[in-house]
Amino acid sequence: MARVALVTGGSRGIGAAISTALKDAGYSVAASYAGNDEAASAFTAETGIKTYKWNVADYEASKAGIAQVEADLGPIDIVVANAGITRDAPFHKMTPEQWNAVIDTNLTGVFNTVHPVWPGMRERKFGRVVVISSINGQKGQFAQVNYAATKAGDLGIVKSLAQEGARAGITANAICPGYIATEMVMAVPEKVRESIIGQIPAGRLGEPEEIARCVAFLVSDDAGFINGSTISANGAQFFV
Repeated sequence: MARVALVTGGSRGIGAAISTALKDAGYSVAASYAGNDEAASAFTAETGIKTYKWNVADYEASKAGIAQVEADLGPIDIVVANAGITRDAPFHKMTPEQWNAVIDTNLTGVFNTVHPVWPGMRERKFGRVVVISSINGQKGQFAQVNYAATKAGDLGIVKSLAQEGARAGITANAICPGYIATEMVMAVPEKVRESIIGQIPAGRLGEPEEIARCVAFLVSDDAGFINGSTISANGAQFFV
């Protein structure tokens, strides 16, 4: 029986590429999403990957959604915590609402996604957790104190989970994408995009499929000894 993979934020952008790559690799994939019903329906129609709607910032909603996935597909062996939002503002203008929204989704959302499946992974002596962090969690970014804080916190989560899960056959790793040619990035003005590309030694934006291939490796049996690590996929823009 194929292992079951859950990808949060899995019907658009990087998440959609990850979901598709895992399906192509032979996994049984469920993709969660928060609100865009039209995009989720189109994604399912195109790929055959079933989508599930819940807000990762809500623990009970996440727990219920995960229970439904497991009822439909079987126990979840692989979690890719990809769901994330931005609420950008310079720190002196950032509101508590902007701060809390990003913390609740990008940081607490990882807890809400992994915590319900963790006991099953420990019991079955196998699990793969991949958290999609960001280059801005490594280096910070103007007007993204909230976002950078969550993405840096995500790295702490995987390092701690790796230590707790290793003896149970569970790995936890992070990927820090640089600037990727998603719908959001491609929608910015061309001059801004050119400025971004000018900072990337590779001379181009990354492709969602390049991040997806990193995920596919980390969740495979071949990556069983890689645990608590961070892959920086940013075209040599930033080193840690």
